Amino acid sequence: MTKPSLDILLCAPRGFCAGVVRAIDAVERALAIHGAPVYVRHEIVHNKYVVENLKRKGAVFVRELDEVPDTGAPVIFSAHGVAKTVPEAAQARNLFAIDATCPLVTKVHREAQVHHKRGRHILLIGHAGHPEVIGTMGQLPEGAATLVETVDDIARLQPENPDNLAFVTQTTLSVDDTQDMVNALKERFPSIVGPHKEDICYATTNRQGAVKRVAPAVEAMIVVGSPNSSNSQRLREVAEREGCRLVRLILRAEDIDWNLFGNIRSLGITAGASAPEVLVEEIIDAFAARYEVSVESVSTADESVFFPLPRELREQAAE
Repeated sequence: MTKPSLDILLCAPRGFCAGVVRAIDAVERALAIHGAPVYVRHEIVHNKYVVENLKRKGAVFVRELDEVPDTGAPVIFSAHGVAKTVPEAAQARNLFAIDATCPLVTKVHREAQVHHKRGRHILLIGHAGHPEVIGTMGQLPEGAATLVETVDDIARLQPENPDNLAFVTQTTLSVDDTQDMVNALKERFPSIVGPHKEDICYATTNRQGAVKRVAPAVEAMIVVGSPNSSNSQRLREVAEREGCRLVRLILRAEDIDWNLFGNIRSLGITAGASAPEVLVEEIIDAFAARYEVSVESVSTADESVFFPLPRELREQAAE
């Protein structure tokens, strides 16, 4: 029987960003230098496939440092960043800690610290409970920052000094939603101080830009990523907002609901910044088993960003 045809538009850029590559490489380099086990506080990145793969290589994921034994084995902090109390606790126990926080998240931490030193109250645009938000809030004394998640939150704010505010943002938010919130902040508090360069990272911006190009042109869209990945969820929301009638966030090919995707003739595919390309290929292969597929890459930006490994691993590799 002749297979039906399917046009796949493949978003570019998609998948791993420089911060994710650096974090995963940090775990693998630590394993290569020190051997197993290497402990990792929280998921190194928000992708189950990546985490399980590193577990098989000897990484042990823990929720808190008290689960790490005093054996001298390295403990790595995730790409999302941690509160100040975490490295302080590691130092108090003389743990060999390696900080794999994305440099773009570290930039937000430093911005928040500078604003605090200058006496400004900080408004953090982000999602409650996300590790990056917990880490950024944890750079500051309690009460020095207020989390705002929606425009309605901004309308309800009653700061002590409305003329002495600053804002920073989580790096993995929707570009459009965040701009709406920044506009609301500036309208309500005209003297508020923002970042010199926007906090939403280049990878988030670029991946959402590619989705905006592809989503209106296809019947369905798949975002490859984990449900707990903020940037992947934002890609799903962007595709829906751009008018694609069927959008699903999917981790593996086995998660595809063929009752939903069975009769489409055009499909867009992207991947969150923590999703490896092998999962994109796996999903394309699953469609190729059922369709005669043609694949076209739709590129909206070129990426050449590179972040070196954490200093401790660079020094040990050199030795």
